[in-house]
Amino acid sequence: MNILITGSSGQLGNEMRVLSKEHAKHRYFFTDVVPAEETFALDICDKEAVSAFVEKNAIDLIVNCAAYTNVDKAEEDEATAMKINADALGVLGTQGVKVIHVSTDYVFSGDEHVPCRETDPVAPRTAYGRTKYAGEKTLLAVCPEAVILRTAWLYSTYGNNFVKTMIRLGKEKKELGVVFDQIGTPTYAADLAQAIFAVIESPVWHAGIYHFTNEGVCSWYDFTLAIHEAAGINGCQVRPILSEEYQYKTPRPHYSVLDKSKFKKTFNVTIPHWRESLERCVKLLNS
Repeated sequence: MNILITGSSGQLGNEMRVLSKEHAKHRYFFTDVVPAEETFALDICDKEAVSAFVEKNAIDLIVNCAAYTNVDKAEEDEATAMKINADALGVLGTQGVKVIHVSTDYVFSGDEHVPCRETDPVAPRTAYGRTKYAGEKTLLAVCPEAVILRTAWLYSTYGNNFVKTMIRLGKEKKELGVVFDQIGTPTYAADLAQAIFAVIESPVWHAGIYHFTNEGVCSWYDFTLAIHEAAGINGCQVRPILSEEYQYKTPRPHYSVLDKSKFKKTFNVTIPHWRESLERCVKLLNS
């Protein structure tokens, strides 16, 4: 297959690039709005440009890793977030090819007390969540056979993320306050890339919405303790605080654990625990 991967300069896009070397039977076209090394320039909001690219390169499948992910800025500029997170899906979904799209736990309210299933009602409370949910609806309206993977708490060795920030702050500061009343599951982008390839390599195309994160549950406080342990940081005291003490500009979900049963059963995969994946990531960061 000829596979177009958008947003390839981001965390997930870079992990897809690394993993693509293990799936060399396909031909890949890595793109981003601002191209980097080995990346084609492509604005996914430009229908004519996308259509021309798909036709020229005989694309069979689009994997959309592009997104407007700045939660706070999305509140200030929801129009731009909507353009990238939703309107662009109308462009990608009308190319007459298969589409795999990555969505988010933010489509839910965050008030749940049990892991969210794909069939649970959505109730986004932020501009980011609203635009991502709008993207899901837009894509499925024009491409009912699309695959949507909702994920959460993404990190990797690439880009800026919570793991890198906590390692840096742990080395710089003697004390950190980290919220303990927000519960979810960290997701190593390399594992999400593996999940995407499980969809690609499946002998049967299983359209629909799926949830994917690593296994296990923790708070941001617990996650930080594990990050420092994995990185060998001992000189920083991590203190649990309430979300209200942190004074977020935009509310964060208090509980956003995703039920992955459907994905595991459909694609017959075993998902690593978040601690195991964190250790793999930190080991790469330290290498």
